[in-house]
Amino acid sequence: MTKIKLCGLRRECDIEYANELLPEYIGFVFAKKSKRYVSYEEAKQLKAMLDKRIMAVGVFVNEDIERITRLVQEGVIDIVQLHGREDEAYICRLRETVDCPIIQAFRIKDSQDIEVVRASGADYVLLDSGGGSGECFDWSLIEGLDRPYFLAGGLTFENVQEAIRRLQPFAVDVSSALETDGYKDKTKMEQFVDVVRR
Repeated sequence: MTKIKLCGLRRECDIEYANELLPEYIGFVFAKKSKRYVSYEEAKQLKAMLDKRIMAVGVFVNEDIERITRLVQEGVIDIVQLHGREDEAYICRLRETVDCPIIQAFRIKDSQDIEVVRASGADYVLLDSGGGSGECFDWSLIEGLDRPYFLAGGLTFENVQEAIRRLQPFAVDVSSALETDGYKDKTKMEQFVDVVRR
């Protein structure tokens, strides 16, 4: 069954909603330019509230490895997601300091991007349209991709069923479609999770 990641959680009520819905993953965004940014202290408090069955993913953009390592070692996050220009050397250095899965995000624009995705040394890849645009990329580019991936970019409760049927991704990742006026909306979260699980 396709797994679910609800990303960009930043309030106590967001965690309460997630604990009711039990997605496999939630995401904390540590990129300061993001409107969904959470600080170390905020994330630590939120993680303490999170149901132990849910894995917390830390989303980073060109972050210092030492900072990521601290978050992993202190149990604030369980998985690292890289969203910047991190290369294979960076991933190798990160693996020397953390013992957890690594997700590397890629913006998919054309077939050449797929070759880069295949070569990634990360445990999982995340395929996105890029920049939190809320738009889908051309799914035909990844049909037949032979490694587990998180599908992101423009997913909603209206199109996620087709995405799963057509692509069978390892997981689906959603953020902006769960929001009303910039904040997570419990009803939208419930709708999305319900459709995926059906």
